[in-house]
Amino acid sequence: MKKILSALLVLVAQQAWAQHATTETLFSSKSGKKTTIGAYGVPAAKFTPIDGKFGLLTGGYGGVLLDSKIMLGAGAFSLVNNVDMPPLNANGQKEYLNLWYTGFVAEYIHNSDKLIHWTAGALIGGGAAGRRDKNWWNDDEFDHDHVYDNHGFFVAEPFANVELNITKFLRLDIGASYRYIAGSNTTGITDGKLGGPSINVGLKAGKF
Repeated sequence: MKKILSALLVLVAQQAWAQHATTETLFSSKSGKKTTIGAYGVPAAKFTPIDGKFGLLTGGYGGVLLDSKIMLGAGAFSLVNNVDMPPLNANGQKEYLNLWYTGFVAEYIHNSDKLIHWTAGALIGGGAAGRRDKNWWNDDEFDHDHVYDNHGFFVAEPFANVELNITKFLRLDIGASYRYIAGSNTTGITDGKLGGPSINVGLKAGKF
């Protein structure tokens, strides 16, 4: 009987610790009840080569966090700088790549309560690539009527991050991903050139 009572006391103590574990953060570490269902959003930037040129993608992802480990949600990114496309017109007018994609996102967070830990996940969905004959900065507002030869594609983008807990509600992510694209038929650029590796930086905010 004593052994049974001892085992029950150990189990209760373990559960109490799990529910009131300490989350390590850069500025403070506080104990609190473990979050069973949370949520977060991540504005992020991706630095990536596209057809041998520098590309900057911005956007983000987020969703519902289960047991401080698994996030299920969605994300979207688009190219925000001018990436030159091979000219197709006789007068040699400059044209630029128009690129965006969106999809379902799942992310696993390992040892979320530790100051520095890792995460891994993937975005799976679709997007489109086209040509545009207008520089992003010609007018105050971009006119999408200048985009043509636009074609949809499938995208899969696995990623991995190192994550730093800044505060209880804010985290910094730095990592890498690989963008796999299939099905685009935009003239002058291939699926392989649209895809490729990225260095990613994101700021994660929410209830963890």
